[in-house]
Amino acid sequence: MSRVRVHNFCVSLDGFAAGPDQSETDPMGVRGGTIHEWVWDTRFGQAMIGQEGGSTGIDDAWLRLGVVDVGATVMGRNMFGPIRGQWPDESWVGWWGGEPPFHHPVFVLTHYARPALELAGGTTFHFVTDGLDSALRQATEAAAGLDVRIGGGVATVREALRRGLVDELHVPVVPVLLGAGERLWEDVGTWPQGYACTQIESSDAVVHLRFERA
Repeated sequence: MSRVRVHNFCVSLDGFAAGPDQSETDPMGVRGGTIHEWVWDTRFGQAMIGQEGGSTGIDDAWLRLGVVDVGATVMGRNMFGPIRGQWPDESWVGWWGGEPPFHHPVFVLTHYARPALELAGGTTFHFVTDGLDSALRQATEAAAGLDVRIGGGVATVREALRRGLVDELHVPVVPVLLGAGERLWEDVGTWPQGYACTQIESSDAVVHLRFERA
C-alpha cells in the first residue's frame, strides 16, 4: 500500500523552510538556499547536478532514502516555478531544466490549467486544478504501489500535515538563522498529535529528524 512521505524538507534553526521574496534568481526566497547548501557536499547531491565527488556519510544516506520506493511526487506551484496567475505561455518547464531529477510522474497543484509536460528522463508534469486530494489520488494511482512523495513547497506540506495526510516526515534542521520567510510549523493544526519522532541523527552539518504516524 502506498504511503505519503515528505523527505529532505529542510528548516532553519528558527523554523523557516523558505526565505521571503521568491524569484527566478532566488528559488527558495532570499537566503533560503543557505539551508540546502549541505546537500551539495554529498555524492548524491553532486550526482543530481551531473557532477562527481562529494561525501558518502550520514547526510548522503538520508538524501538517498528520499527517493527509495517513490513512484510519484506532488508539489505546489511555487515549487515548480516563480510564475503567478495565468500561465503566460508554456515556456517555463520548472527549475530543473529539460531533464528534471524526478524520473516519474509529478503532480503540480495550480489554479490554472496547463497541458501535461513530458520531459527527458521519465519525468512528466501533470497540472492539477482541483486540489491536494485529487493530486494525491492521481499520484497514488500513477505510483502503482510505490510511495508518493510531497516535495513542497511550504504551504503544501503544511496543509498535508494539518490534515494528517503524511505518513512519514524527514526534516533536516540546519544551523542557520533566516529571520523571515515561511515557517514549516505554523498553521499545522494538532500536528504532531498522532505522530512520533522515531529517529534523530546528526552530522557535522545537519540534525536529521524522522517523524512517523504513531
